[in-house]
Amino acid sequence: MRIGVIGTGHIGRTLAQRFSEHGHEVKAANSRGPETIPPEVTEAGAHPVTVAEAVQDVDVLVLSVPLSAVPALAPVVSSLPEAATLIDTSNYYPQRDGQDLLPPNQVESEWVASQLGRPVVKAWNCIGSGSLAHKGLPSGSPGRIALPVAADRPQDRERATALMEDSGFDAYDAGPISQSWRQQPGNPCYCTDLTLGELPAALEAADAERAPRRRDLAVAVIRERMGDPRTNPDPDWAIRLSRLIYQ
Repeated sequence: MRIGVIGTGHIGRTLAQRFSEHGHEVKAANSRGPETIPPEVTEAGAHPVTVAEAVQDVDVLVLSVPLSAVPALAPVVSSLPEAATLIDTSNYYPQRDGQDLLPPNQVESEWVASQLGRPVVKAWNCIGSGSLAHKGLPSGSPGRIALPVAADRPQDRERATALMEDSGFDAYDAGPISQSWRQQPGNPCYCTDLTLGELPAALEAADAERAPRRRDLAVAVIRERMGDPRTNPDPDWAIRLSRLIYQ
C-alpha cells in the first residue's frame, strides 16, 4: 500500500518503520519539516516529505498527532482522495489538549471525523509507545498482543486490519466509530497489552462515566513519578499502572 504518516513522535515513527519494513511505500511528515524526520524512519525506507506531500497519492493516511493539532490539518486532509483510508491514533488528554477541546461525552474519533469532514478509523491509540516498538510478534505467536480497530467503512476496516497485522499485533474488529469510546484512555483495554482472547471482555467492560476519572488519575500518578510530563515512564511500570487503575 501507499501510506502517508503525519506525525513522527513515538507512535508515528514506529508505524512508519514497521510499514516500510513490510514493503509498503511510506511517506513520513511532521510539522517541523522533512529534514527533522528521525533517521531510524528513513533508514527503514520511509521517504521524508512535507505534510502536504504526505497526503498526495496514498491509499492510507495515518494521523499520529495530538488531538488539539487535528483541526489545523483539515485543509490538507481535504485533498485526500475519497477512497483513501484515514486512520486516527490520537487520544484526548485535557491536561495537554485543553479542558474544553471536546464537548462532554464526545467520542474522540467522531470529533476527529467532524473536524476533517470524512470517515476515520480508530487504531493504535490504546498501546504504549514502548510496547508498540518492542512487543510486536509474527502472526500466530503465543501471547501476541491484540488491538482494536474501529471503522464505519468496510474497506477502511480491511486496510487497517492488514496494517495492524503488519505492525506485529492481532487486529480485533471493535465495531463502528461510535463504539470507539471503549478504547479511549481510562478504559480496561487502554495500554494494558491484552491478547486476542482477553480483549473482547475488556472492551465490553468499558465504562464511559468512569473512564475520564481513571485517565486523569493515571496521568497524575505518572506526573508525580516522572516529574516531567513529557517523559514516558518505564513501559512495564506503565502497563502495571494501567491494569491496576483501568481494570
